[in-house]
Amino acid sequence: MYLHEFLSSRGVSLNAIELFGKGSPYTFDSVNTAQAWWTCLFPDKSAPDLNKEEIKAAVFEALDRLLPDIIIGPSIVFYAGAIGIAWAKKHKSKFIMFDDARPLQVKRNKIIQWVKDTIIRQADGLWLPSKSYDSDYPEFKTAEMLFFYGFACINNNAFKPETIKQFKNKNIICVARLVPVKNLSGLLKAWQVVEKNNTGYNLKIIGDGPERENLERLITDLDLKMAAILPAVDNDKLSSYFNNADAFVLPSFSETWGLVVNEAMAAGLPVLLSKEVNAARDLLKSSVNGFSFDPYNIDDMAQTLLKFIDLPVSEKEEMNKKALQIIDLMSYEKMGKQLLAALRYLNAQKFKTPGMISALIISNWHGRYNTSGWDKL
Repeated sequence: MYLHEFLSSRGVSLNAIELFGKGSPYTFDSVNTAQAWWTCLFPDKSAPDLNKEEIKAAVFEALDRLLPDIIIGPSIVFYAGAIGIAWAKKHKSKFIMFDDARPLQVKRNKIIQWVKDTIIRQADGLWLPSKSYDSDYPEFKTAEMLFFYGFACINNNAFKPETIKQFKNKNIICVARLVPVKNLSGLLKAWQVVEKNNTGYNLKIIGDGPERENLERLITDLDLKMAAILPAVDNDKLSSYFNNADAFVLPSFSETWGLVVNEAMAAGLPVLLSKEVNAARDLLKSSVNGFSFDPYNIDDMAQTLLKFIDLPVSEKEEMNKKALQIIDLMSYEKMGKQLLAALRYLNAQKFKTPGMISALIISNWHGRYNTSGWDKL
């Protein structure tokens, strides 16, 4: 919504094409897409309900109506990215790919990786969360590929606290889908150590998912008295939970970015993050606005939780201030300005004509939609 208004006020028309109305891992978060500029092609279906040719035909038809100068799409492993760049090459438009995954986090065989890299080289721009991602994409860092940053941000103002945090609630909060990759069982085992230290703190895990029953059973087996799992809530209701917490913890084994870290920091919370959370590389300054830990080491996680709990209130208050300062560096406004500059630059560049092999691969690769791997270890 913000980008549409931001760009419109600067003479750039932005239209959004959503492919599927069902099947997302984030269906618990409701979003109002009843806008003239926002189209959902299959509002009552998910990807497995359709074949690739149906999906491609619908996307091409929608783009034929809009005739965009520049297409912004996700990684070309997904339908939207693969079909988006195929349409762009057919109609001599530009294509920007956004991605928050680091290549080393995704396991692929060499042939598939070669195909993916061949297609990505034909993109005109790569939109990444931050400059720290540059080292993960050295093969694309050429004069013909524009790198720009800042898309991994949120509406900071929606979470900004109205009053100064007092650190009297004695709650540590985790917001995550209840799936194995989030390592919530490890968090509960670490919390058992915290409870044995009689800190008086509570752990609140907010989320839904297939692991709920297992996690609730683990709470019982570990005899935890000060840990609870609460249902997932819409983002517009999260701020009240953050305001009632003293810190945020995310113990994931893998996290391509972790926008919930942005949300917690925008609420002024110190963050306790797994070293495998990509957002930690840019947003966490150790001992300044939180601490990191090894998600595979239960004792390290437990000691990190206790380290924060044992801090004097004055140091927690300083972390609160630093969290707000750091997250202000990743704002909607900064994202909008970087995107606008990229659009203007790319619009003035000549069309990047793909070679014969690249063109053949692009025309025959439709992408896929398999989010099951997001939840696995």
